[in-house]
Amino acid sequence: MNFGFTEEQDFLREAVRKFLDGRCPIPEVRTLMETPDAHSPELWSEMASLGWLGLLVPEEHGGAGLTWVDFVVLLEETGRTLLPSPLVSNALAVTALIEAGSPAQQARWLPALSDGSSVGTLAFLEASDVPGPDGIALAASIEDDLHLLDGEKSFVADAGCADLFVVAYRVNGELALALVPASADGVSVTLAPSLDETKRMGTVRFAGVRISSVDRLEAASALATVSHLQDCGAIAVTAEALGAAENATAITVQYAKDRIQFGSPIGRYQGVKHRLSDQWVDTESIKSLLYYGAWSIGNSREELPRYASLAKAYIAEAFTRIGVECVQLHGAVGYTLEYDIQLYIKRSKWVRSMFGDSDYHRDRLVARTAAGPSH
Repeated sequence: MNFGFTEEQDFLREAVRKFLDGRCPIPEVRTLMETPDAHSPELWSEMASLGWLGLLVPEEHGGAGLTWVDFVVLLEETGRTLLPSPLVSNALAVTALIEAGSPAQQARWLPALSDGSSVGTLAFLEASDVPGPDGIALAASIEDDLHLLDGEKSFVADAGCADLFVVAYRVNGELALALVPASADGVSVTLAPSLDETKRMGTVRFAGVRISSVDRLEAASALATVSHLQDCGAIAVTAEALGAAENATAITVQYAKDRIQFGSPIGRYQGVKHRLSDQWVDTESIKSLLYYGAWSIGNSREELPRYASLAKAYIAEAFTRIGVECVQLHGAVGYTLEYDIQLYIKRSKWVRSMFGDSDYHRDRLVARTAAGPSH
């Protein structure tokens, strides 16, 4: 089995990098960080015109109908430049609709999510911050054919610029999923401060929000759908983190060549070279786990949970370590706002907990192993 990238995927990587180098280099990233939502509608529209937003959307709904391996190629490059955008959130909303949306729901929302006129995101996490189905406690009451939501979702990615929330909740103890527009009566959003200003989050509150049968996703198993979206999210943030970690190392390698200490570049010293070499080993080692996990989304669904957890557990620790070491190798200036490397350690802290930290995924792996191959 050949897991090498195709010529088209290599071309996609090159095209994305060229666009981001010209349209959203680090100075532009810093500018977007100062905006309320860290989001540029103009840049979002350009990304839509390039087909990025519709990469996973089926062709009949205006997208390219490509795979998660293609999407990982894109995310590695957006991670490399710390692109502030709801790209991952939007893709997960698309995935939810593909997995569990009715034909009418797909026809209504997928073209809008593909052409950039709407932004989607998941609203799963709550105050407990427990990833996956176990953390979902928000309960709906029933009134005739309606589900009434009162409560809130925490740590919702890109909440400030989202037009559509895919909300997970419980009805009589059973999991359910629904599409809730940000404009719906009773929905309000409060933005929360974030260490990584390129990744904005918020709290979404529901006050008597009425969810009809038209709004509810038709998942045969909401539990399986929520778990699948959790795995896809872990793959997505791992891909972005890989690109960011590689670029953090590249920035530090260049600094080690340029910084002169005791008459020589600091890159000549073993204490510097060994740490940078270890970083390269880490980023190379994660790739096989990530790419296989992305491939398994469309080709071997039963293997996805294992490889999503392996990849996310690895990157959660490795990127944090890389971020700290890169700042340390810059010396005192690495902690200053003037130097770009501090942006990467902040991203590593954001990545660590998103869709489960390393402890969560290791526990998950142990539990699945103990449960046997059918699990």
